Amino acid sequence: MIAGETAVRTAIVRTEDVYKDFTARGVLGGSRRVVQAVRGVTLEIGPGEVVGLVGESGSGKSTLGRLVLALLRPTRGRVLAEGVDTAGLSQRQLTTLRRHLQVIFQDPFTSLNPMMTVREILVEPLRIHALPRDGWEARIRELLDLVGLEQTALRRKPAEFSGGQQQRIAIARALTLNPRLIVADEAVSALDVSIQAQILNLFMDVQRELGMSYLFISHNLGVVRHISHRVAVMYLGEIVETARAEQLYATPKHPYTQALLSALPIADPVLERRRERIVLPGDPPSPTDVPSGCPLHTRCPIAIDRCAVEHPELRPVGGSEHLAACHLAD
Repeated sequence: MIAGETAVRTAIVRTEDVYKDFTARGVLGGSRRVVQAVRGVTLEIGPGEVVGLVGESGSGKSTLGRLVLALLRPTRGRVLAEGVDTAGLSQRQLTTLRRHLQVIFQDPFTSLNPMMTVREILVEPLRIHALPRDGWEARIRELLDLVGLEQTALRRKPAEFSGGQQQRIAIARALTLNPRLIVADEAVSALDVSIQAQILNLFMDVQRELGMSYLFISHNLGVVRHISHRVAVMYLGEIVETARAEQLYATPKHPYTQALLSALPIADPVLERRRERIVLPGDPPSPTDVPSGCPLHTRCPIAIDRCAVEHPELRPVGGSEHLAACHLAD
């Protein structure tokens, strides 16, 4: 909790109708264009909740993650951390806030200082936030045990480890200050499939043991299936569907979610052969030129005339916790 705030809060982080625009330079001195990276997103992450955030590359997932972490300020809308608008915080308050909001990036090697030993990497957050020195040694040894690394790792540098081990070090660093929320941004996509499973299991074990919250960002619905309590699907900067994980995978309502799920492999080869794939034609439109109406209508297999002119609102479809932004979702 940020110093001086005493109000009762439920959500760890909540975004309210958040927009984030960037200005793109024109080619060869042409006019600048606005990139609408995030458009009107409202999302809440509760205590101990794992929210999966899924979508194609360029859908705005990472930008939304940085807004949640207060690394970016929204163009419009609000980001509330435990009920406090992060836009109004001083630099000192932001430093305090970031002790409780941590991030794990896609490539563990580039996120770790190659000149530091593991000991130095884990001590750094403790030093920056001025935690008592007499507790440092016990804390870093506890972290290595938690992520399944030998104590001898403390003397070594990141290049001496495999990719999976490097990600374990990155997870340990993110856990150093006992955060309330971790944003995991494509945290397993750079790893081999067998290592992905190990790291996902580690994420789940840590979450169960410590009770923290995750915003788990991925382009792959299969990756977030077993780790997430709730899943939000993004397309062109908007959340187009959100539901409890089991409900979204069983009865997806939005055509974009249905297409993503149809691409997931099935273990049964007979069912795999019989299954109909939903392939959306073309590429997503440019975020500098978002279509009118529904942003998916130029690729949607079931679009009607209304979809080209009327923007669909995110609304309940089949239950109060299952929302979809589609005119035909019912």
